[in-house]
Amino acid sequence: MKMDLNSIREEAKEKLKGYCRVCPVCDGRACSGEVPGMGGSGTGTAFRVNLEALKKYQLNMRTMHNAKEVDTSCKVLGIDLSTPIMAAPMTGTPYNMGGALSEREFIGMIVSGSKDAGTIGFTGDGADPAMYDSGIDAIKNESGRGIAIIKPRSQAEIIKRIRGAEEAGATAIGVDIDGAGLITMALKGQPVGPKTKEEIEELVAATKLPFILKGIMTVDEAKMAAEAGCAAIVVSNHGGRILDHTPGAADVLPNIVNAVGDKLTILADGGVRTGVDALKLLALGADAVLVGRPLAVGAFGGGTEGVKLLVDKYTNELKQAMILTGCSSIENISDKVIY
Repeated sequence: MKMDLNSIREEAKEKLKGYCRVCPVCDGRACSGEVPGMGGSGTGTAFRVNLEALKKYQLNMRTMHNAKEVDTSCKVLGIDLSTPIMAAPMTGTPYNMGGALSEREFIGMIVSGSKDAGTIGFTGDGADPAMYDSGIDAIKNESGRGIAIIKPRSQAEIIKRIRGAEEAGATAIGVDIDGAGLITMALKGQPVGPKTKEEIEELVAATKLPFILKGIMTVDEAKMAAEAGCAAIVVSNHGGRILDHTPGAADVLPNIVNAVGDKLTILADGGVRTGVDALKLLALGADAVLVGRPLAVGAFGGGTEGVKLLVDKYTNELKQAMILTGCSSIENISDKVIY
């Protein structure tokens, strides 16, 4: 039987039962406060606001132009991609997703499905150190086609994990500094915390790989990341899982782009549910976007093929939206798209 979105969703509902409802629109309303789990911290506002921030933007429809065929290919951190839609780092299948898939099975599907779709998957770090190792193994299995993200542990622990990523041939490395204070890490005795600019400089200097700092939500910290030598930042509130009542990624993205867009690569993460959402973030200045929870549904409901199907779906939606806004390539996308 041919796999489709409905079959993926039905299978995912069974495998994620009790952890994710696989709602028609993944907006965090049904899972508010469910951390560990798939929800957002506290009231869940920081999860929901990512989607609400995107909804505030409308698109200028243009149909008198020569963008009859569009090209979604792009280069990010020297990586050739067929689409600017990437898989966000996700871990914790036992305590966040119910354990129907092992950590290695899950991240393998994310990395392989992303590669099959012509893009790249991020791997993450979790309360069990084996979770990071699973991601590294998945990257190695795909000849280095993956980006490893490490929790803000001690400097020595981060550098140890950087070495593992280097040995696996990872394309890039980074720290999700927005993981500082994660309750799931604290519960498992894996301390994480904030980092100073000097500590980030030390980590950047510890590797020749492009260094990504994920979890930047203010202009001052974006400037600090640039000054510390980061190759890229991810504008992200960690899917609303860290701090209640933050603004959405799309709310803060334009000011960050204006401040440091010419100094480093800017990725945006939060609330992407369609290719149109991706277009909005690109028009606001992001170089590429990350998608998280929907691809977890793709993996649990359809494995590697499910992940690819969803990335392809978003890419096709992006192409259609580009045609109808007069953008023939990713480079052509600008704020003229936004109403």
